[in-house]
Amino acid sequence: MALINDTTLRDGEQAPYVAFNTREKIEIATALDACGADELEIGIPAMGEAEQADIRTLLGLGLRARMMTWNRMKQSDLEASLSCGVKAVDCSIPVSDLLIDVKFGGDKERLLREVESVVGMAKLEGLFVCIGAEDSSRADLSFIEEVMRLGKSLGADRFRYCDTVGILTPTRTYNTIKHLVSLNLLPIEMHTHNDFGLANANALSGLDAGAISVNTTVVGLGERAGNASFEQMLMTLKHLYNETREIDPLAIKTLVSLVCEASGMSLPLNAPIVGERIFAHESGIHVSGMLKNAQAYEPFSAEELGCVRDYPIGKHSGTSALSYHLARLGIDSDAGTLFGLLPRIREIVTGRKRVLDEQELCKLYREMRPCS
Repeated sequence: MALINDTTLRDGEQAPYVAFNTREKIEIATALDACGADELEIGIPAMGEAEQADIRTLLGLGLRARMMTWNRMKQSDLEASLSCGVKAVDCSIPVSDLLIDVKFGGDKERLLREVESVVGMAKLEGLFVCIGAEDSSRADLSFIEEVMRLGKSLGADRFRYCDTVGILTPTRTYNTIKHLVSLNLLPIEMHTHNDFGLANANALSGLDAGAISVNTTVVGLGERAGNASFEQMLMTLKHLYNETREIDPLAIKTLVSLVCEASGMSLPLNAPIVGERIFAHESGIHVSGMLKNAQAYEPFSAEELGCVRDYPIGKHSGTSALSYHLARLGIDSDAGTLFGLLPRIREIVTGRKRVLDEQELCKLYREMRPCS
């Protein structure tokens, strides 16, 4: 089963204009744990004492999920993590020539010495160590292999392949990760960004190719266009990958609400999994099918997420929807009358940009069929 390593409390909080306070971090971590996140990346100790205090608080919650911190590949960062009492760390280095030039003046040998020093110390301290390879998708594959070989020799536990600027495609992801997995060096974690709307697809392609873990954030919160989405990956792994995962509808709603409020984000009404309108059906053909079989036009049930299915009375409604709503009001409707109502309903809805409610439908129906 794939691991979901959620980084809402680290990479998610790095989204511009976002800052979580201690209470919000506690609530988000607790909700993520309740929703089945396997691991949580909970902060950056090198940011200072306030961040370290929050990390210690989160570690003290006694949650089921393994907690880890994010660090630059520096002794000082690792020491800050150790001071928090954390047992798992991600230690990040750039691996593309572009970022090695920016951060190490192009000196790959110095970078590799840092890896040797920091990972070596972390393993001596008994930590679980993930090597975070920043900008992997723009890196030379041979250098990634060199870093992975060094990491394996040092006893590192995982390698994070980072599509830092979101330029991967699913096919390229699959081919690259398949090759790296075939080397049998380190288990691979996918860290994907959504600049072209492909974060989820690339993360899944990585899993298909043999990666064992994916980074996510709630509602895809993160830098620029964000990251792979926790709730979307969770439901995908359950329904499309047939993983055994319990979905608590109240916990999902609570989690999404917490993160949106804490980050000042608003969800599109049609957001996958958690959008307010994703169980609304207006098309006449769809409503007719849904009233006969609730699986006709939904890949998972509204009930699974604690939602209510809705059939708005709109421009594209057919007689099945009208009959359904009138029946709820105790009216045994006439098919011919309903068909005659459709042009009037379309005219009203198009003009005012708002669907009808049941009482308005009832009034129109009685006007057309006064003796009913």
